[in-house]
Amino acid sequence: MADIGGVAAERLRSLIERIERLEEEKAALGADVREVYAEAKSTGFDTKVMRQLIKLRKMDAQDRREQQELLDLYAMAVGLGEGGESGGSVEKAAD
Repeated sequence: MADIGGVAAERLRSLIERIERLEEEKAALGADVREVYAEAKSTGFDTKVMRQLIKLRKMDAQDRREQQELLDLYAMAVGLGEGGESGGSVEKAAD
């Protein structure tokens, strides 16, 4: 392996090529995800809500509960929760 200025050139080239291939795969996967969202939208699903559900599913149950409790608290503080303008509480996300 040739060293250029203390850098292992072949190893560096190999790492850069791997990163480039992974970036290409990531771009292709991103396009696939966009296609699935477009399909969902065309069948009448709300993609913003779907993205929120995906985010919630990545979280563990305790983090979801804590986030929902804070959301409820903040909603009540601005008049969106129980007894506020809307008269109802913010709906809880399913665990």
